Amino acid sequence: MSYADKLFVKMCQDIIDGGISTEGEKVRPIWTDTGESAYTIKGFAVVNRYDLSKEFPALTLRRTAIKSATNEMLWIWQKKSNNINDLKSSVWDEWASADGSIGKAYGYQIGKPYAHHVYKDEEDLSDYPSAEIKDVDCDTDKGIVSKKYVFLDQVDGARYDLKNNPFSRRIIVNMYNLEELHDMHLYPCAYSMTFNVTTSKSGELVLNGILNQRSQDILAANNWNVCQYSVLLHMLARDCDMQVGELVHVIADAHIYDRHVDLIKELISREQYDAPTFTLNPEKKNFYEFSEDDIVLENYKTGEQIRNIPIAV
Repeated sequence: MSYADKLFVKMCQDIIDGGISTEGEKVRPIWTDTGESAYTIKGFAVVNRYDLSKEFPALTLRRTAIKSATNEMLWIWQKKSNNINDLKSSVWDEWASADGSIGKAYGYQIGKPYAHHVYKDEEDLSDYPSAEIKDVDCDTDKGIVSKKYVFLDQVDGARYDLKNNPFSRRIIVNMYNLEELHDMHLYPCAYSMTFNVTTSKSGELVLNGILNQRSQDILAANNWNVCQYSVLLHMLARDCDMQVGELVHVIADAHIYDRHVDLIKELISREQYDAPTFTLNPEKKNFYEFSEDDIVLENYKTGEQIRNIPIAV
């Protein structure tokens, strides 16, 4: 049986049995049909671990739309976009302005360049599309000194470090920019990835990641996010000549909405099947060449989909 199913069932049952209700509290989300407050049962600091070398963690209790989930992940991480016109699904429509923008959120943040490292003479930066070399005035003990710095966006910065300094403990991509939260139509939910490289017993480099999430609607988004970031680790591992390892998912506020409780109870009572087999197009390596069409889930047997899940906004 799928380990992802077992973990999901336990998490949901723990929240239902021991979670904290927000009913009667001042909450932000509302139900769009009535305008009433959308209350939840919440679990605090839920941590789930998925060993991607053993299994791809797509739920079999119901089908996860893996290509749509991957398209959204690539919209953020590859296209670095904040406009829903660059996205194939409609998951962001509620938060977009008339021109399609979601403000300075998600892809906008990780696409911003920053001074990554001092430029090394004749350094080949052709693998990093965002790379620019700029003169930066640095305050040193000898006064102001101009140095040439390589500016990269956060994705290329992480890729550069994974390829050139894989055992760094500082490889983090962060979308929670406090200075620009007021310009985001929704604060980032899944807001950061910390990458950490280990070595296998056979001496191969293994890419692991920690996904930090401030808040999650368990029914609507849990496995969607898990699958997205599992695919991301697979793609980056291929890009950086590594094996894929663990995805650790940390959720500060893991909640089940009041209208979702019965749906969750029915879902976690369903029959569980074996995990599907994940395949990434073997002919592609560079992260920027992948699309959602380069992933295949074989033998993905699932229960019925849950239609028309009510979404609080």
